[in-house]
Amino acid sequence: MNERRPAGKTGPQKPDQDQNEEEKRRERMQRQMRFSLSYIVTALIVLWLFQEFILAPLVLQQARQISYSEFREKLAAGQIVSVTIAEHDILGQMKNPDPEGQPELVPFDTVFTPGSDPKLIEDLQAAGVKFSFQRPASPVGALILSWLLPLGLLGAFWYFAYRRMSGGVGGLGGIFGVSKSKATEVKPEDVGVTFKDVGGADEAIAELQEIIQFLRAPERFAKLGGRIPKGVLLVGPPGTGKTLLAKATAGEAGVAFFQTSGSEFVEMFVGVGAARVRDLFENARKAAPAIVFIDEIDAIGQSRANAIRIGGNDEREQTLNQLLAEIDGFKSSTGAPVIIMAATNRPEVLDPALLRAGRFDRQVTVGNPDLIGRQQILRIHSKGIKLAPDFDIEAAARMTPGFSGADLANAMNEAALLAARRNAEAVTLNDFAVAIERIVAGLEQRTRVMSAEVRRAVAYHEAGHALVAELVPHGDPVSKISIVPRSRGALGYTMQMPTEDRYLLRQAELEDRIAVMLAGRAAEKIIFNEISTGASDDILRATELARRMVTEFGMSEVLGSVRYAGQQLQYLGNAIEDNSSLSQETRKLIDSEVKRIISEQYERVQRLLQENRTALELLTQELLRCETVDGSAVKAALAGQVRTCEKPEN
Repeated sequence: MNERRPAGKTGPQKPDQDQNEEEKRRERMQRQMRFSLSYIVTALIVLWLFQEFILAPLVLQQARQISYSEFREKLAAGQIVSVTIAEHDILGQMKNPDPEGQPELVPFDTVFTPGSDPKLIEDLQAAGVKFSFQRPASPVGALILSWLLPLGLLGAFWYFAYRRMSGGVGGLGGIFGVSKSKATEVKPEDVGVTFKDVGGADEAIAELQEIIQFLRAPERFAKLGGRIPKGVLLVGPPGTGKTLLAKATAGEAGVAFFQTSGSEFVEMFVGVGAARVRDLFENARKAAPAIVFIDEIDAIGQSRANAIRIGGNDEREQTLNQLLAEIDGFKSSTGAPVIIMAATNRPEVLDPALLRAGRFDRQVTVGNPDLIGRQQILRIHSKGIKLAPDFDIEAAARMTPGFSGADLANAMNEAALLAARRNAEAVTLNDFAVAIERIVAGLEQRTRVMSAEVRRAVAYHEAGHALVAELVPHGDPVSKISIVPRSRGALGYTMQMPTEDRYLLRQAELEDRIAVMLAGRAAEKIIFNEISTGASDDILRATELARRMVTEFGMSEVLGSVRYAGQQLQYLGNAIEDNSSLSQETRKLIDSEVKRIISEQYERVQRLLQENRTALELLTQELLRCETVDGSAVKAALAGQVRTCEKPEN
């Protein structure tokens, strides 16, 4: 038996594929027929309602409607001035009985049947009324203006709508393009981004090299029986360059690039998201070889396990189901492969069906760059910026531990703006350092007036942080101390500069960090013998770190090496812990252990500051004179040296 082939297709086709194509065509024809019939009926009803209730009242609303008997009475009373006798009515003007503030003549209209009043003409002549006759309207012209022209316009609109929905998308979405994919297609020659434009992601680039080989020479893998991967999931914190990596992959492979986001599939209309998924994959097949990139896929790919719905599925779940079905049935040819790439910073919320083998076969982790990676990123983002000859890229990279690629780009751009603001010839390292301060702490607010007592309290507070950071064994070096208020609510800040990227922290290092956080409160207590609200953020961060030590890191001898914390988001903070499985006794133990850690470090900090009170006083006085000092002031205070401010505060 001969196999049937869809029109326009070449090569062998499976019977199941032929049947699916036939069913799709039949379903499309049925949708088009239903749309045409419903449109015609609706258009006729709307046209009749428009003529009956809108057009006719608009024509007659300016003339006063009177009965024929009333017309006769006014004619006998001499109030009729002029009339025009038409085929079915009489139009004219009559005197206004109350003309004060109103026109003397008002139009009127009355129904009249020719031959019903033979004496009408004689009475009009006797009353001296000007009268005329209106020629009957042509039935052809009335038909054209009243029906054929409106129907022609409605027919043209139907034809336009029919053509728009001929691609298989029905309903209102097809008419107005709502169900069309909003993905932006970038031609291979217009991608313009390669791996040379990506820094700090060497491991991710190495994993994506195989994808490029699949796209460049798919037959090389197919001849050995290898299967071309369908999907690649890029996972990492915000701002790490996931979208840039996907685009650079397309640029390296020289293929088309379709870019969209998960939120663009979800609309208020039911079925629109699923239709957009179908349209996206259809366009990708036509442009193959290509890369389809879905950013923020968690917007439609969230897990369905905890969803409780009554009466059917919601739009997001339908979109996810359609995406899963498309990936399963997505068969790109060996000579023209299509790779699906997606990005998310919330991998823990994705549906397991989306991550199983055969769908997103590869998962590439893109993290924040290390020191070498930050140097690469800074070099990329400083290409169009005029740097000073002594600008040290490595020193700039050391100032930004934990910064993402987007943060580094923002810092470099902010440094260029600061240099331009002071009319400098080039961007210096000091501009970059000030830019980091603005990003981390906000703008300086030197116009904010603080009393001498508040300035003194802030100076002791920041001096306490800086001294303890220098005194504890594992404290990061202090780079700057300031008591200038900032726009983000900080009255002062102490900036520490780590000497290296840390990937593993011991218990002693975490305890030293808590000690540095509590040092400001301890300095206030020692000097003023009272406490203020200035340490609220320090207490919050110290408590969170101590709780993680107890519940996540197993650093409590009382509770042991057991995890008590609920599931938290991997890359996005502010997660709500689920402690519903913990007993009341365990919660009390956790609270007591957190309090113990905080109390021990607070007492330790008080001892350190009491032992170095002279250094605390010296550093505080220098802060009050200069408002901003660098890290060398801490070492000088500990050595008992009294320094003078280069720009003393008046």
